[in-house]
Amino acid sequence: MEVVRAFHAAPFWEDTVLLAWVLMPDHWHGLVQLGDRQDLASTVRRFKIITSRSCNAQQNRNGAVWQACYHDHALRRDEDILDTARYIVMNPVRAGLVSKIGNYPFWDAVWL
Repeated sequence: MEVVRAFHAAPFWEDTVLLAWVLMPDHWHGLVQLGDRQDLASTVRRFKIITSRSCNAQQNRNGAVWQACYHDHALRRDEDILDTARYIVMNPVRAGLVSKIGNYPFWDAVWL
């Protein structure tokens, strides 16, 4: 749960806004709106460092938590941001982890 709390730490995101996210058993999906001061690579790097420290401290261990690489997708002008957020948070349902998203504890969206 410390990792999830780290997602919401204000200094963590600087001028980037975390719009929606879901933590799956082996990966994380996030919808972020980048600010003017940070690019995506810096934001992801900071995300991985802070959440890795939190996770390792919580589990009293050291080591990698995330893979070195990541996949990104910039929304096109014709893509609806709410549809994209819904798609992201519905990953646990599509993966068969729960029958409805309300039963899955590791997700959030700013529209709630």
